[in-house]
Amino acid sequence: MKYKKRILTIDKFINEALYNKKFGYYMNKNPFGKKGDFITAPNISVLFSEMIAIWIISFWENLKCPKKINLIELGSGNGSMMKEIINTFEKFPHIKKSCKIYIYEKSVYLKNIQKKNLKKKNIIWLKNLNKLPKNPNIFIANEFFDALPIKQFIKKNDKWYERNVEFFQPGKARILDILTNIKKLEKKVGFKISYKQKFIEFSPLANSYLKIISNKIKLYKGGLLIIDYGYLSEKMRNTLQSVLNHKYNKVLNNFGKADITHCINFNLIKKIINNFYLKSIGITSQEKFLTNLGILKRAEMISINLPFSKKADIYYRLKRLIDKNFMGKLFKVMFISKKNMNFKLGF
Repeated sequence: MKYKKRILTIDKFINEALYNKKFGYYMNKNPFGKKGDFITAPNISVLFSEMIAIWIISFWENLKCPKKINLIELGSGNGSMMKEIINTFEKFPHIKKSCKIYIYEKSVYLKNIQKKNLKKKNIIWLKNLNKLPKNPNIFIANEFFDALPIKQFIKKNDKWYERNVEFFQPGKARILDILTNIKKLEKKVGFKISYKQKFIEFSPLANSYLKIISNKIKLYKGGLLIIDYGYLSEKMRNTLQSVLNHKYNKVLNNFGKADITHCINFNLIKKIINNFYLKSIGITSQEKFLTNLGILKRAEMISINLPFSKKADIYYRLKRLIDKNFMGKLFKVMFISKKNMNFKLGF
């Protein structure tokens, strides 16, 4: 029987690999922690989540302490960041009373883990960001955008091609570049994304989320905090990568069994949100952001009377968050809000 070839654009390939209901990577396993394929900042140290909580409280105060505010985490992993945020809120009863907490999570498997870890925490799981109440919104996206499917386009001999994946034999795939009209993409995006580029990475889904979030912020105030690994240069490049058991994996291998991510181009995000009439209030490295929020002082406070081994553990975890050889430089933090916003804490 002859094998029927199948061709998918890169974003459809990623979507199938990560979110297919039967075999998608995020739909059937917990990818976080030592037994998973990677570890995120909230799983490294509670200090990370505490700093995010302090930033949220300060931003709420900057918004003049609204009596009703929506706090939305986009993609909550195993729920550990939200757990620590809520624990911190216990010491600040006014924000605890004002804050309605939401989690937007696509994976049913991860949602069940979150519900176990966050039981009795009074959280609403959202299926649609448009269903939020008409209050100011604080959106938190820690390693959310890097996991969204992206399209890739490459320029060869002054012509643009869209990158595809061709399944040409059972279990075997290869890259296939197909001629495309880049102006169609630019019409959808609303600006000349191909200007001075030879390679483009663009996520239609990220664009849709940013549009919804921007509309909410414009109408009801608030902001979006993005923490993700990425780069700031104007020129885009191929950043698609895959991880399996904490090691690099070839993107086309282990379909549905390995994580697929990309590095965020924060310049592109800036252009997208400018197009939606918001602006980047600040962008900095994770190291500077956490240090500006006082993570070193907090580490000192909690370790003061601890035995050496526990103190050493706290500082080793802290190093992983802020050292330039770990997450400190590679991870960036971006704050997006209305053009007249003057809140710059952490930046």
